[in-house]
Amino acid sequence: MKTFKSILQFAKEFDTDAKCRLYLEEQRWGGTPACHHCGSINVCRFANNSGVFKCREKQCRKKFTVTCGTVYQDRKLPLTKIFLAVYVLGTHSKGISSLQLANLLDISQKTAWLLNHKVRAMLKEGEKELLNGEIELDETFIGGKDSNKHKGKRTGKTPSKSLITTGISLYKKDTKTPVFGILQRSGIVRAFKVDNVKVKTLLPIMVDNVTKDSSIFTDEYVGYQKLNEQGFKHESVSHVKLEYVRGNAHTQGIENFWSILKRQINGIHHFVSPKHLQRYCDEAAFRYNNRAKAQDERFAIALTQVNGSLQWKELVS
Repeated sequence: MKTFKSILQFAKEFDTDAKCRLYLEEQRWGGTPACHHCGSINVCRFANNSGVFKCREKQCRKKFTVTCGTVYQDRKLPLTKIFLAVYVLGTHSKGISSLQLANLLDISQKTAWLLNHKVRAMLKEGEKELLNGEIELDETFIGGKDSNKHKGKRTGKTPSKSLITTGISLYKKDTKTPVFGILQRSGIVRAFKVDNVKVKTLLPIMVDNVTKDSSIFTDEYVGYQKLNEQGFKHESVSHVKLEYVRGNAHTQGIENFWSILKRQINGIHHFVSPKHLQRYCDEAAFRYNNRAKAQDERFAIALTQVNGSLQWKELVS
């Protein structure tokens, strides 16, 4: 793995498409190229074009490159600019806006916006293992106040105090987008954009992501009261009663992540569509989960997750 401690070193290391392509081949294939179409490793590289391979299997015989089957399969940008975008989003504390990225790479804002989302698709966690140990659960809401919206987009609903203090999402359903978070202390965090924070919505997510022998810590929201019935060891603190820590019971860790996510959205992007919110959550979670790793390690991890597809029509449909 190549090492670099600054953006200047990074730009010098990957100053040509050939260097980028060779590095991507190593990260994706581990030195053993495999056919994108049939998976065979019986392939050869074209001598006149080092980036193109051909499968030797009689039933295949197809050509492919290292970007086939990745989010950059139909790329028009050089790999040097794509690599720099991956480096910036993967290592900067709160990411970068499409306008800033456009100025940095000398491309249009529209192209930078698409590139940003392609990189966020890469930063999504791959195969998920069940979290265990001490787990914090919490929910938050992303979006602006109804009174600050354009007149044609206002719902006209005003949240009541009783609904706010009980944590029920009904009062924010039409004004903000709920996000549910699971944090493993001294471990990783996962954030999920959800339609609401009702028990029937959150409970399946908990069961799919947390082992039954875990200790769960939450606030006083009534939606978490059924955790004991599911076999979880559950403790809660009452924020309404100004109780934030009681022994080992608190939600300070997940609330810290919420502050990072909201600073990213409010300070960098200012506005995020609910349709794309999950990718922004994945981006913030990637940086949080890899916060102890060096910049070159984060970049290498991101490049191993390029499989998939994300097209412009899918983003704007």
